Amino acid sequence: MFTTDERQCLRDRLVSAARRDARITGAAIAGSGAVGREDQWSDIDLALCLSADADHEQVVADWTARMYSDHAVVHHVDVIRGPTLYRVFLLASTLQVDIAFWSATEFGAIAPTFQLVFGAANTRPATPPPAAAELIGMAWLYALHARSSIARGRVWQAEYMISGIRDNVLALACLRHDVPARQGRGIDSLPPQVTAALTGTLVRSLDVAELRRAFVVTSEALLAEVERADAGLAGRLAGPLRELAG
Repeated sequence: MFTTDERQCLRDRLVSAARRDARITGAAIAGSGAVGREDQWSDIDLALCLSADADHEQVVADWTARMYSDHAVVHHVDVIRGPTLYRVFLLASTLQVDIAFWSATEFGAIAPTFQLVFGAANTRPATPPPAAAELIGMAWLYALHARSSIARGRVWQAEYMISGIRDNVLALACLRHDVPARQGRGIDSLPPQVTAALTGTLVRSLDVAELRRAFVVTSEALLAEVERADAGLAGRLAGPLRELAG
């Protein structure tokens, strides 16, 4: 396990390396480190602005090679959001280091968790939360597959689908309470009575009877959230959802 001092030292080294790299015109700390909310498990989030004339692929390749050679990286994975590449590194110490490679025209804050270290940032629109209609649609799609999975005796798949319904119900609750709705980030900020009411949606075993029980409870929780978001849609979904779970 890494220490907070080791994390800070590595982040300082990465920022210093960015300042020395002529192909990088700006850098920012992102995530919890940008807003003073780090704890002992927090990772490093660093956003780099690449100059307009830089060979982006070469910059990424060079920084990746440096991470492996100098910082005991054991693996990495890429996450792409629009034109921006987020290369996520896992160090042997279990520290996660996310380095975002931004073009000069895109570099800027898309969330409050952005602290400019050097260079200039563009004014960017904030990333919007997911739309309730999208979450509702994904939830009933999971419900369709939950029914067929249970009927086919595919109990692991059924658990996955029921959990998918619940995840979208929780995201809808997050929207309603104005906390982050993506990646479960706001769930623990929901009022205790909201999460307590959803504990029955948890699948406690792969027994078919238990899967059916959890499916019913989760479907009703979904309808309750849809009712708050769109009463008309809830009325249209109630019959099909209860037939699926019944």
